[in-house]
Amino acid sequence: MTSAKPVRRLRSSMPVNRRNAKARPYAVASAVAIGTLAAMALINRNLAKKAEHKNPPTGRFFDVNGVRLHYVERGSGEPLVLLHGNGSMIQDFESSGLVDLAAKNYRVIVFDRPGFGHSDRPRNVVWSPDAQAELIKQALKRLDVSSTVVLGHSWGASVAVALALKNPDLVRGLVLASGYYYPTARPDVIAMGAPALPLIGDILSHSLSPLISRAIWPLMMAKIFGPRSVPKKFEAFPKEMALRPSQIRASAAESALMIPDAFKLRNQYADLKMPVVIIAGEQDRLIDIDTQSARLHSEISQSKFHRVPGNGHMIQQTATDQVMLAIREAASPSKLEAAE
Repeated sequence: MTSAKPVRRLRSSMPVNRRNAKARPYAVASAVAIGTLAAMALINRNLAKKAEHKNPPTGRFFDVNGVRLHYVERGSGEPLVLLHGNGSMIQDFESSGLVDLAAKNYRVIVFDRPGFGHSDRPRNVVWSPDAQAELIKQALKRLDVSSTVVLGHSWGASVAVALALKNPDLVRGLVLASGYYYPTARPDVIAMGAPALPLIGDILSHSLSPLISRAIWPLMMAKIFGPRSVPKKFEAFPKEMALRPSQIRASAAESALMIPDAFKLRNQYADLKMPVVIIAGEQDRLIDIDTQSARLHSEISQSKFHRVPGNGHMIQQTATDQVMLAIREAASPSKLEAAE
């Protein structure tokens, strides 16, 4: 009896040892993965700090509804508000030359939308076009702007539309460039929204996503500028600022909102009664302008639609003069009609 006890203990311990042996490689792999992600996060954090140090704010700040909002103001005359697209910032309009061009005749106000450039993006708010429109409205009130022409590019066009629908007395003219207005099947947009997911999105946006974005940056630029090449003036755009974890997460959140917000707004466009000028590159590789801009034109009776041949999504960069003409058309449609 007594001699059997050690044998039983030996047998009972063997399964435990096997389990430990099997578990050990998984533990090592997990530790390596966690360490790698932490190292990536540290690298991306340092790169983000360097980018912000190299590209300090060029404008002013004020707090609006708890958001520290960065804006640039140039020129004098009738107000003109510029709202950039997803993943972008003030420097897009500055590097294009549109700000300097418009400032010759207008009081140009350009915002870094929440989470982009140097503006905050509090996480207790879902930053839909409606929420951003309310923020812009309050900001314009602080700037004593009671009537303005608004240009929105790409995702910024949705914010411009929301602002005009809610505040028709504020927005006296609307320019919608390369916008997305009607819901469609977009698997690419769903994939781009991954860094906005709770928890896993934070991990991705601080580790893998910035490094992947750096690797595919030339491909992304070729797509959004195509069929045109990236103009030399775009070198002034601070790429490193766009690749910060915070901005990648903001961009992912807007990608995730793109389809549902288009679904929400799709039946309201006919309510726009101010002059509306729609402009889009005829070879846009991101957005089908026939199912988007052309359809929008058909639903807004007083709108005008300009297709820009040989251009893609970034018409503010590659067709700056035509975009400036669209601004003048929205600001003074009767003068342009008389001149024609």
